Amino acid sequence: MASTVRRPVYGRKPPCSYRGRLDERLVKMCALKLEKSRKPEKPEDFVCYEDSDEEEESPAVQKQILNTSYNFVDYIRSRESGLGELKRFNADYGSRHILTHDMFREHPIALNNMNKVFCSQWLSDRQVVFGTKCNKLMVYDVVTEKIDQIPSLHGLREANHQGMMEGSANGIHALQINPSRTLLATGAKNSNEIAFYRLPTLDPVCVGQGAHRDWVFDVCWLDDRFLASGSRDTRLALWRLADDDDCPPTDPMPSYRHITPLDIKECKYAQKVRALAFNNPKKELAALSLNGYIHIWDIMHFKQKLSRKLPSCQENVCMAVQSTGSLYAVGCRSYTLLLDSRSLQAVKKISSRYSGCGIRSASFQGNILTIGTGVGMIMFYDLRAGKYLESSINSSRTVILKSSRGYVIPDEEFMDGYHQVKYTPAIYTHCYDYSGTRLFSAGGPLPANLYGNYAGLWQ
Repeated sequence: MASTVRRPVYGRKPPCSYRGRLDERLVKMCALKLEKSRKPEKPEDFVCYEDSDEEEESPAVQKQILNTSYNFVDYIRSRESGLGELKRFNADYGSRHILTHDMFREHPIALNNMNKVFCSQWLSDRQVVFGTKCNKLMVYDVVTEKIDQIPSLHGLREANHQGMMEGSANGIHALQINPSRTLLATGAKNSNEIAFYRLPTLDPVCVGQGAHRDWVFDVCWLDDRFLASGSRDTRLALWRLADDDDCPPTDPMPSYRHITPLDIKECKYAQKVRALAFNNPKKELAALSLNGYIHIWDIMHFKQKLSRKLPSCQENVCMAVQSTGSLYAVGCRSYTLLLDSRSLQAVKKISSRYSGCGIRSASFQGNILTIGTGVGMIMFYDLRAGKYLESSINSSRTVILKSSRGYVIPDEEFMDGYHQVKYTPAIYTHCYDYSGTRLFSAGGPLPANLYGNYAGLWQ
């Protein structure tokens, strides 16, 4: 979980430096080698070798091991005291430990008659914001279990007319908080427009309009002021907010203005831009289109650099990027593709354990790829081991979270054709809290003609 290279305060060695640690390490190494020597049922596609695999360790390595403390208390004390000791913290340790030891328990959240949750994100350690297909922006408090609705923002066209255009309110498909956590961007009352809110009060700031002729499927912050949006009309738009938009308002009455995009460009070789992902280390924006292409944009000039055809063009609806910027994950109908960000070559095809389940959401949590499916299952792929995360309690099975049924209004025609199939909700969205020890998952029925919802908090 944490490692700290201790410095001696009194004497020549730190308190963690005693020879018994080397004997304990040797016993663990022998047990690990014995476990690896057993022939697996299926040969591994990828094998990783560690320094501990060497037959003998040099005196310098042994000294480094003895001077390194893996006690989390030593890490906290060193950080609080401001000592110049070299220390590291494994951010995904909590998530990995909870998952492998089967400690997650689902707490279903009743959403009454809402329809399908498409997007979500943690506002704080006790609040989750999410958007639905019925155009509701909601905030759930995990402590009080109360749900509050945030008023949707109208564009000029809707404000000047008594009724909205038919079909303009088609759901909130995306929301994202900027890096400094001062602004929230999401869908407006009209699904072709973008609403901006000030955090943490959720006061309205502005509505972005005039960029898209169809639903906005995804938004992505490039920094604290610039935002990119992608739509079904195959367009990408670049937005800029004013420097004082995240400052507290001087007027006690809530008000907001209307803005237009800095630039609008067609995404070449794209049919309906479905997902966006910002690769911060490489300073590029990746766009996923429903015709099976991934497109890379240079954000400094807002210019499309290249497009690449994916091995699969069936139901490419979600995408995620690793924090290091080295990998993209693209969800397809029956598997998840891992792409090298340098060449966009597929380095791994992660087959789903459930044929044709459809990958509906994906996210990276350290070295764990979390995959939400269309059959109510949440799966976890260990990037370091190159296989699905295995349970520490029962090594013969992988870690899977099975969601509850949620709420659904059956459609008579659908039920007549599929009365023998057990209904399970699709996981359209999931997100970890800051600590990585709580997971919010939500969604609803996969067929478009079914009305219902699902939401659950795993902790």
